[in-house]
Amino acid sequence: MRVIAGTARSLPLKTPEGMDTRPTTDRIKETLFNILQADVPGSVFVDLFSGSGGIGIEALSRGAQKAYFVENSEKAILCIRQNLSFTKMENRAIVIKQDVCSALGSICEAAADIIFMDPPYGFGHEKDVLAVLKTAKYVTEDTVIIVEAALREDFAWAEGLGFEVAREKRYKTNKHVFLRKRQPSG
Repeated sequence: MRVIAGTARSLPLKTPEGMDTRPTTDRIKETLFNILQADVPGSVFVDLFSGSGGIGIEALSRGAQKAYFVENSEKAILCIRQNLSFTKMENRAIVIKQDVCSALGSICEAAADIIFMDPPYGFGHEKDVLAVLKTAKYVTEDTVIIVEAALREDFAWAEGLGFEVAREKRYKTNKHVFLRKRQPSG
């Protein structure tokens, strides 16, 4: 795994040992950032279920102003810190070792521009996270929330939490679902 573009381009990243994380492939990461390219420079980027931190580091490399990395695994946190040090991006990163839903209250921003999450598939973590984000002050109508999910995952339930699916990008084995806060009608 490596950084694809920006100031840390081509630098290799470490990944935690074992099967606890599924690093996003370079090809999928490149497609994701091609979609987001206009939104990343100067942004506040939040990487939930960070794993190795590869997505948040890619955002920093491409000009994000700041990135939050939220992860509960000690091995993954160590890996994120090593990758941030190696890419010389520690000064623009906030690493939080905590359960994701609990950590969301530690984010102190007027607005988060992009929130990315790649939770373990099949446990419903994305529903729990969106239930918390629904009332988070830093989630505005302009915030883009991206969930990496299994192809079979249906996001019709998101509407009940006040979000709408703005876009879905399907790959061979998974997909990215782009969500936004629904505008109040009336």
